[in-house]
Formats: sequence, structure tokens, C-alpha cells
Amino acid sequence: MRDKIIGRTIECEKLQNCLNANTSQLVIVYGRRRVGKTFLINQFFDDEFAFKVTGIYSKPKEMQLQAFTSSINLYFHDNLEVPKNWIEAFNILRIKLSEYSKDKKMVLFFDEFPWFDTQKSDFLPAFEWFWNDWGCAKDNIICIVCGSATSWMVEHIDHNKGGLFNRQNLRLYLEPFNLYETKQFLLKNNIEWSDYDIAECYMIMGGIPFYLSQLSNQYSLNKNIDELFFKKHGALWDEFDHLYSTLFSNSKMYIKIVEILSSKKIGLTRQEISEKSGLSPNGNLSKILDNLVNSGFVRSYLFYGNKKKQSLFQLCDYYTLFYFKFLRKNAGHDENFWSNSYDNASTKAWRGFIFEQICKDHIQQIKQKLGIAGVLSSESAWFVKSDEENDGAQVDMLIDRRDHVVNICEMKFSHDEFSIDKDYEQNLRRKISRFIDVSGTKKTIQLTFVTTYGVKKNMYSSRVTNQVVLSDLFKEIY
Repeated sequence: MRDKIIGRTIECEKLQNCLNANTSQLVIVYGRRRVGKTFLINQFFDDEFAFKVTGIYSKPKEMQLQAFTSSINLYFHDNLEVPKNWIEAFNILRIKLSEYSKDKKMVLFFDEFPWFDTQKSDFLPAFEWFWNDWGCAKDNIICIVCGSATSWMVEHIDHNKGGLFNRQNLRLYLEPFNLYETKQFLLKNNIEWSDYDIAECYMIMGGIPFYLSQLSNQYSLNKNIDELFFKKHGALWDEFDHLYSTLFSNSKMYIKIVEILSSKKIGLTRQEISEKSGLSPNGNLSKILDNLVNSGFVRSYLFYGNKKKQSLFQLCDYYTLFYFKFLRKNAGHDENFWSNSYDNASTKAWRGFIFEQICKDHIQQIKQKLGIAGVLSSESAWFVKSDEENDGAQVDMLIDRRDHVVNICEMKFSHDEFSIDKDYEQNLRRKISRFIDVSGTKKTIQLTFVTTYGVKKNMYSSRVTNQVVLSDLFKEIY
């Protein structure tokens, strides 16, 4: 059933390498909720597992053990009683698996792995014992542990300092689909939209397969959004609460942080977040920010020329941004909210900001179009406040290249060609001049426009060095 998998080429190659290996493999798979982890594993292995079990969200050890035993009984056609603890449970599994032919690959799949690890259950030490004492010594086992609680997976498996230290053979972090993959996914579901409409859809859902799977080819994009998000009890009407509560144990604090970040377009420093949240800039706040970054909800990046190497934290999850801007106050009140507000000024301004996020998430496509895919570069933001003599200036994305060039990127989302007028051209000149003066850079500056349909040729457009259009962001990266 691998023909049903969209994208994930590199991930499939790595899983195939595990299948071909002559030693047992411990594979960890993690990523944001709804990103398609379970689907990938089920499809790649054609749902042929020696053993498969899924953790139950927020349930006690007794119920987890019951589910575990039920799976053993199902796969091994037995009628065993529920064991008292996890050591007994894994010992039973070990005995049952020992009956398998040594010449046959055994694929074990533990889905929603973190949910098994309830308080004082001793689940993780029991799994460590199972793998270290038996599993890793075999040469025909592929053991896959998968979970949406990325922070737990990173802390307890990937960065494990105990029995699983340096034990994993493969780590797969599943990213959301890019625009190219999103288009392929929609086509496979008989949805044939323009690149413009797909980009607008991406601004709301990102490349999250589950969200995209809810779209109907019977509706327009706007009608789909109203039906899924704004209609009372629509399919994704209450997604926000489920999303954060199932990923983070202290979800209220995580929600507080992302809400703070949603109010600042360019992002905030750790100290600024600390001041706004009331949390110390170390300890708990650091852990929350690390978990949000590891889970793909927040982007951490450097401010250009910042000698202190302070990172900016920017909310980058499309659905969360959409929630705070529109859903939180409007879901369930006006079932045609999105269709009715499509052309208002607030929605247009929001699209402009979110398009910048899309560009940042498709930097490889931008570099490919610019012909610098092989040039080492770093991406950052830059701004300077106004003073008595000069206005403030801001650049949302800079591409600082090893070949001594800096691309100053202007990103504009519009229905037609973008037209540069006299005032905007003067603003561009001031911005570039201010950047050169403040940063002290000696590199060549190239003004790069990333737009939907290009920059309209007129008397002011010659300042633009190079262009990237929306269709370029849909290109496959090789």
C-alpha cells in the first residue's frame, strides 16, 4: 500500500534501510499531532506487524495494561489474563515473539507510546529492560515507537540518559507537507484547485494531512473553511483544545505562551516572553519553548547582526495563528464568517503576514529559483527602531549567503501583479540604506521580491534584482 503515501520519500528510504539491516532496529517516529505518523508506518509496512498496540490518552496503568494484553491476545490468538505490571507484560510479549521464525522480520509498532507512561507506572524502565535484555540482541526485529507528544519523545527516548541512551537506530521527525506535497495530496483526493487557492488553504491548515483530508471537493475553499471551522460542531470546530491538551501535560501554560507570541509578528526574545508571561527566563520557560520548537509550533531564529546571539521565537503553526486571529472569537457564532469576511482589510492584512510564513517554510524552493540552492546561507530577520534622525526599518527575511551576497526579501501576496509606486520605492531605498548603515555589511545587496504573480513592470520596478513567484514555491525539491 505504499502507493498511497504522498511525499515522505526520504523517510521511506530510511525505513527500507531498516528492513534491509541485519541487526535489530529501534526506530522512533515523532512529529506534530495529525501529521500522518501512524498512516506512514501502517502504509509502509502494509499493516503487517508481528505486534501492534496503541496507548490510550489520559488513562491509568490498569487500562493501558488491559489494552496491551488485548493486543497480545489478538496477534497471538490467545486468551491471557491482564498482568499486574509492565515487566510481566513485556515478558509475556518476549515469550510470544520468541515463537516466531528467526528467518522472518518481526515489526513491532508501539503507537502513541508516551500515553503508556502514566504516573508511577514504571512503563519506560520495563520497555528499556525488554529492549536491552532481549530485543536489541536479535537480528530480525524492527521496533517502532511513535508519538505525537514530541516533547516526551525527545526527552525520554531521543535524549534518554538511562537504558535507552544511544540505542535508537533511526529517528524520524515528520514535517507537515510542503506546498508541492499538499497539491499532490489534494489531487489524490480529487480536489483540483489553483495554486492561489491552495496557498490560501495552506495559510489556515498548513500541510497537515488530517486537516486536508477533511476538505470536500463539492465545496469552494471558502465554503470548506466555514463548514470545518466556523459551523457549530464542524469537523475541526474544537480542534484547538484537543491539539494542545493531548500534546502537553501543562497545556494551559503552553497556550499562554503561544497566545503571547501570536500578538507579535516578528517574534519575541526569551526575555520579552518572560516579562509578558511572568515566568523566569530560565527553567520552566526554557523547557516550554524548547518543547514548542521541537513540536514545530514555534520557530527559533537569529536576529541579523545580533552580537548577543539572542534568538527570536516566532509562532509558526498555521492553524494556531488562524485560531487566535479568527476562530477563538468567531467559531460557532457566524457559520458563514469566512465567506463574509474574505475581502475585508483585516483578512487581507493577515494573508500578507501568513504569506511571509509560507516563504520562510519554503526557503529551499526560493533558493532553488534564485539558483543558489548549493550556496551555504542563513536566514534571519532584521529591524531597527526609529531615532531622532531616522525612521525605523524592518526586513522580515534576509538570506545571508556565503558568497558575500545578502538577499533582502520583500514578500507580497496579491490577486494580481504587485505594483511598486513612488512612495513604496522610496521606502525600499530607505530600508536598504538603513540596513547597510546599521549592520555595517560589506556584502552585495540584492532586493528580492517573492510575490504571487510577479512585480509589474513600471518606472520603479527596476530596483528589483530578482523575483520568485507563487508557482516557484510549489516546485519539488530534488
